Amino acid sequence: MKKSLLSAVAMTALVALSGNVWADILIGVAGPLTGPNAAFGAQFQKGAEQAAADINAAGGVLGQKIKIQVGDDVSDPRQGISVANKFVADDVKYVVGHFNSGVSIPASEVYAENGVLEISPASTNLQYTERGLWNTFRTCGRDDQQGKVAGDYIAANFKDAKIAIVHDKSPYGQGLVDVAKKVLNADGITEVMYEGINIGDKDFSALIAKMKEAGVTLIYFGGLHTEAGLIMRQSADQSLKATFFSGDGMVSNELASIAGDAVVGTLNTFSPDPRKNPAAKDLVEKFRASGFEPEAYTLYSYAAVQIVAAAINKAGSVDDAKKVAETIKASGPWPTAIGDISYDAKGDITRPDYVIYEWKKDENGKPTYSEK
Repeated sequence: MKKSLLSAVAMTALVALSGNVWADILIGVAGPLTGPNAAFGAQFQKGAEQAAADINAAGGVLGQKIKIQVGDDVSDPRQGISVANKFVADDVKYVVGHFNSGVSIPASEVYAENGVLEISPASTNLQYTERGLWNTFRTCGRDDQQGKVAGDYIAANFKDAKIAIVHDKSPYGQGLVDVAKKVLNADGITEVMYEGINIGDKDFSALIAKMKEAGVTLIYFGGLHTEAGLIMRQSADQSLKATFFSGDGMVSNELASIAGDAVVGTLNTFSPDPRKNPAAKDLVEKFRASGFEPEAYTLYSYAAVQIVAAAINKAGSVDDAKKVAETIKASGPWPTAIGDISYDAKGDITRPDYVIYEWKKDENGKPTYSEK
């Protein structure tokens, strides 16, 4: 009787242990899966899901499979916190996201308090990694890097322009233009306007009239493609001939669907096109064969999953996200679809690499962006 009881207890423990060992590794993917920025959320999701599929096909991580769990934050900080709390409740230890800096920053505090590592493919605001949290990483650069590239380019190529600096009042948008403004002002160039708009605004007639009155010839904008496209189109309709210059919030062909032909001539900063990385050639073709163009942050999301998986393997621990975070910083460079990546003590990549893009029509007459 005792022997049977002990055998049953041992079997129960073995099953429980086996269930733990072979449980899926949950990686949350958080971003705007719906709403005006859903194109970026789709990039996050597709990139992470493909990375998980490829890693699982190669044997997984420490004998376990990666399972992607998605959370839609609709680019809203409050919803982002709700997504973060849901991930915590579901015992998610690793999150790829969020997209907007204004969402990543408050969500990261929820994650930090609950032992969750966050790695954003797109949040560029300085404060995301400047607050001394143990858990914040990104696969992209920072606004102080791309803002300087933009400011230097404007100073060199638009020295005599009448510049309007416009932002959407978000941590990303205002943070980006303030860096560029500082660079320009240090070079002796002073903007003729500094204005804020509201996210979700549709009518920019008053702003455009004000820019026309000031004789604006260059608009430097901090924000996303949704408002930018409307400003471009309405500027063209109101005969304001000004070069539009912005940041990585423009890197979606959705911009052209909003702005139409008015997008032609637009400039923006972004990292060198990861789709042109020879090491990612087969991966890019795999995405295209599935009917999805892996533009902008798709491969940055893919890389985020790669880094998490490789660091878990090296740390030898799935559940200890703090140990994995320490491993990411201490080890590397980490081979990824966007190249080798190493990290500093803050969780920032050590290879800032922003370049200038220009929107032109391709051979089919369709506006798109490419490196200058």
